[in-house]
Amino acid sequence: MRRLLSLAALGAALACAPAHAQEVHVKIGVLSDMSSLYSDTAGPGSVAAAKMAIADFLKDHKDIKVDLVSGDHQNKPDIGAGIAAKWFDVDKVDMIVDVPNSGVALAVSNVTKEKNKVFVVSGAAISDLTGPKCNANTVHWTYDTWMLANGTGKAIVKQGGKTWFFLTADYAFGLALERDTAAVVEANGGKVVGRVRHPLNTADFSSFLLQAQASKAQVIGLANAGGDTDNSIKQAAEFGIVKGGQKLAGLLVFASDVAALGLQTAQGLMLTETFYWDLNDNSRAWTKRWQQDRPGKWPTMGQAGVYAGTLHYLKAVYALKSAANGAAVVAKMKELPTDDTLFGQGTIRADGRKIHPAYLFEVKSPAESKYPGDFYKLLATIPADEAFRPLKDGHCPLVAM
Repeated sequence: MRRLLSLAALGAALACAPAHAQEVHVKIGVLSDMSSLYSDTAGPGSVAAAKMAIADFLKDHKDIKVDLVSGDHQNKPDIGAGIAAKWFDVDKVDMIVDVPNSGVALAVSNVTKEKNKVFVVSGAAISDLTGPKCNANTVHWTYDTWMLANGTGKAIVKQGGKTWFFLTADYAFGLALERDTAAVVEANGGKVVGRVRHPLNTADFSSFLLQAQASKAQVIGLANAGGDTDNSIKQAAEFGIVKGGQKLAGLLVFASDVAALGLQTAQGLMLTETFYWDLNDNSRAWTKRWQQDRPGKWPTMGQAGVYAGTLHYLKAVYALKSAANGAAVVAKMKELPTDDTLFGQGTIRADGRKIHPAYLFEVKSPAESKYPGDFYKLLATIPADEAFRPLKDGHCPLVAM
């Protein structure tokens, strides 16, 4: 009798095996700046966005299991690469998302390629990720330095801002943003009259701003982000730079920066974004849900990109019924058209560049703002096929020319 029961149990186990084998198990890691100058533009808000994407996907897909982990790269490429390698090798993470710091993103992209996993970049901006540093395992989702330069930079030159002085964060992102914006300025008849580089996460900008002021440039281009942008704008106001006739160009400004600065200080700034919480009914509804986890905060385009990029990654994994081969998953992500409530319909090009519209905004004055978070007025919509660098100009080795 015991033998019959054992055989019956074995048969039941074998009968159940195929059903369990069909379940897809995925592990996602949000690698971000959790405690420093980019923690408001990414950080915990990016984790909240990833959780939302997973929850939304699981509503309609029951035969997939998704786990989420998060980590702090501390804005150090060696730490970011180390976390990525451990996640891939030991913790069995299949995809890393976010990574607001271009130096860290370049390092993580290399590790991802080596381990044949997936990297969906939302927080980092350097356009080289879809240029000479592109690879078959990395997708660049939200924005990049070429887009920022050809949005904000070009608009300001066309308005008469012909002479520029750059105040630049001295690492991969700042240098790339200065490079791409300087190219746009010069291509449109402007001139770069000087530049100064500052360390990442700087508290005192006085010496840098004095150099910018002395240059007599019409425009001071802020090739930095997060807390560095906030501090440089605040201290420029204290120096009376704008009142003296020079214009500040915040080349990467997020809604969180405007909230931190206040409209009185930030008013008049021109900026380019691919997402704004108050752009339409979909973005407003999504923001309301996101704020359940982040009350009193306003989501950034980087956090929106974490949501949309994670959702599209899960669609590709589900289509393949496996997350094992990272290059195959990215190939499927490029094959499938993108479609989500925040960025709408779009595509991912051969170089890994996600294509969608961008928007040129100007920060409202306090008198123009009608309710909390009413930060921007829309100046122009840049169509998807114009918002990002042409494929032929990127020199990505994946693209056959």
